[in-house]
Amino acid sequence: MIMTNSGDFGRRVTYHRDRLGLTVDQLAERADMSPGYVTYLEGHLGIPDRNTVTRLATALETTPQDLLGGGRDRPPGPGAGPDEPVMEVLDPEECLRLVAPGGIGRIAFNGSHGPTVLPVNYRLHEGAVLFRTSRGGPMDQDLRTGLEGVDIMIGFQVDRIDEVRKEGWSVLIQGPAHHVPEDEVAKLADAGVTPWAGGERHLYIRVVPHQVTGRRVHGL
Repeated sequence: MIMTNSGDFGRRVTYHRDRLGLTVDQLAERADMSPGYVTYLEGHLGIPDRNTVTRLATALETTPQDLLGGGRDRPPGPGAGPDEPVMEVLDPEECLRLVAPGGIGRIAFNGSHGPTVLPVNYRLHEGAVLFRTSRGGPMDQDLRTGLEGVDIMIGFQVDRIDEVRKEGWSVLIQGPAHHVPEDEVAKLADAGVTPWAGGERHLYIRVVPHQVTGRRVHGL
């Protein structure tokens, strides 16, 4: 859990620790620090010395620049890839395992102004991708065919890039975008879909996978 009184550096340390599933003690052992000092850093408003930042970045499998927030406004993966890249095709089961935790993905569809790709907060719920949007809004309208019982086919994509290891994966799910009727919304209360954009986003869109493909890039 991120402490409310921590600074950006502390929040990033906590984020990466949670991402790796590490306890404070495990991170401390990796970074050769005391658990109390790690706890202090996660809740402190300041930034430690360069050596400490480097040790934490190595232990958290990220970069000092990332922990310091230096790359927050740039697209991921600007550097060179692995020296001997290997492209691995993922089976549908592995693809669904990778996207199962939920988070942020992108939906692709033919909108009123042409090809459109937009980020959404999603969850994988009962085997389907679930996200929310504004009822009557542009996305709602673009994802309707105007025909009863006929849904628009869309693409849904999630990826993960590890800049330290120079590897990553990408998953593409294709299927119909079904507008969940209001009388079924109550059944989705436990799905935990919370849009970062806020606002009145009470319309749930469900995408049942018709085709699931993915690939992973890594070095030898």
